[in-house]
Amino acid sequence: MNSTEMKSSAPSPGRRRFLQTVAGASAAVAMANRASAAESKPRLGIVTNATGPGGPEKGIAKVHALGFRTCQVHVGMSPDSIVEPLRQALAKYQIEATAVMTLGEGKMVWDFYEGPLTIGIIPPSTRAARINALKRASDLAKKLNIEAVHTHCGFIPENPNLPLYQDAVKAIHEIASYCKANGQSFMMETGQETPVTLLRAIHDVGLDNVRVNLDTANLILYDMGEPVGALDVIGKYVHGLHAKDGLYPTDPKNLGKEVPIGKGRVNFPALMEGLKKLNYTGPITIEREISGPKQEADIRASKAFLEKLIDRVYGA
Repeated sequence: MNSTEMKSSAPSPGRRRFLQTVAGASAAVAMANRASAAESKPRLGIVTNATGPGGPEKGIAKVHALGFRTCQVHVGMSPDSIVEPLRQALAKYQIEATAVMTLGEGKMVWDFYEGPLTIGIIPPSTRAARINALKRASDLAKKLNIEAVHTHCGFIPENPNLPLYQDAVKAIHEIASYCKANGQSFMMETGQETPVTLLRAIHDVGLDNVRVNLDTANLILYDMGEPVGALDVIGKYVHGLHAKDGLYPTDPKNLGKEVPIGKGRVNFPALMEGLKKLNYTGPITIEREISGPKQEADIRASKAFLEKLIDRVYGA
């Protein structure tokens, strides 16, 4: 090839700019397609704690070390001083906090006898303090740009004619209204009531920011149903999910036993198919309520199991 041919075959400056523009646009489209694919199926995360020894740094570092990109973060009764360390930890490890969690203060006993008297916002003696704790958590979430506040409301009465049920609806309305003013959803965790009672409470509260955090094991642990069937009742309100497994109770005083995912009664393949039918693409947050090396090993195994299942149901 002679020099004239070389000059004529080289792209002109205008042509080069055009090719660069096309290449840049193609890259942008590819990135958008990857982002769209990521948003088309659920994101895995874990429950973590921003309180206690090590504070937010330790809690968020754990999420990163286990290979997750999202978390629900427990803030307990933390003061405003937790905001900046938590913000820095989330930014440092590039973790998305999908909800803040608190139960409030005071005694809580997780069984069938003392549980109805001590858990959540149902017991009258601790209701006001726990409503205030949830409002405080909502203010923390607002400062951190976290879009949901999550808790156990407690044993919402199955009988809607009881005064205690009406009190529960008023309390949930007060909290949800506060969260709504802060631009957040309020998520109630399943377990201590049947799905239809939870649905009734959502309807009676009457606010469009009341949502459900479906704990896949709790319905079984409390013998209040099972998660696949629950999707028929409350599926459209599910905006968060705890991936957890468990066994039905065999002692009328105590809850069923939580076990590693795949070792209990939760039908995860059917559950995932149900979520897909609902077009659910929100977070799936693994929760393993033990501590130490066994917890970490179980979380890693759950992550591998759920990743394969999500890819099979939603597409790789």
